[in-house]
Amino acid sequence: MTLFTGLSAFPLTPADDGGQLKPELLQRFLERIVAAGVDSIGLLGSTGGYAYLMPEERKRTLRAAVECVAGRTPLIVGVGALTTDVAENLARDARKAGADGLLLAPMSYQPLTNEEVFRHFEAVAAAGELPLCIYNNPSTTKFTFSPDLIARLAELPNVTAVKMPLPADGDCAGEMQRLRAVTPEGFAIGYSGDWGAKDALLAGGACWYSVVAGLLPEPALALTRAAQAGDAAEAERIDDAFAPLWALFREFGSFRVMFAMAEILGFGPITPPGPILALEPASRERVEVALRPPLQVAG
Repeated sequence: MTLFTGLSAFPLTPADDGGQLKPELLQRFLERIVAAGVDSIGLLGSTGGYAYLMPEERKRTLRAAVECVAGRTPLIVGVGALTTDVAENLARDARKAGADGLLLAPMSYQPLTNEEVFRHFEAVAAAGELPLCIYNNPSTTKFTFSPDLIARLAELPNVTAVKMPLPADGDCAGEMQRLRAVTPEGFAIGYSGDWGAKDALLAGGACWYSVVAGLLPEPALALTRAAQAGDAAEAERIDDAFAPLWALFREFGSFRVMFAMAEILGFGPITPPGPILALEPASRERVEVALRPPLQVAG
């Protein structure tokens, strides 16, 4: 079993209006995730709002997480940054702080070429000296990794996995077959996009990089374990309970919905970083309805 397998839960990074971490609240999120028994924690991913945090605040977040988790659950840390030197620095810091793995997206203002992305990953993977997952997230970065580029990156030391978006045609099995044909044995191909996680896992995806597991780890883990066991009926049952929430994720973006969920679940009011706006009251009410049983008792 490699680091990038199973269920990876991505928590919010709660911060005050000045962008300062609320460490006690972060630790409440993390304790809930650890107690559920997930396979890893994805700290400072897109759900963690890494792109909105200054490097020093990201380092502070990592240290609070390492102190709380204390080795009980593997910790994967997002180290994406606009410049290679900052990403290298974050990767080195993650290793020194006690992270178990890295997640790297090619953030940029200028559109990047394949060669620029390759050299960026080469430098950051070498600096971090930890297992690194390619973060293929074109909806935010506007960069799409081709199979050829993934294959080239997979030959680099430390690059051991890829986090894929859901394929447009829904054919996860076909996409994985094509990627496995050009990547080394054991290279882990996992998926984000919570509404398609069931199908991706049933098709043989190595990992579900899950937004919802950051706040609802128990039902997310139940779905994961059912799919890993090949129990399509049970996976379908749990996924059906999630369906109203998946619809809201797709309509408003999971980032916004997760902030509403946190308040509804009793974690207190936390707001997304500006310019992102909190959901309007009517939309928040829809989130509250989506969180009612059977979702919270699924699994």
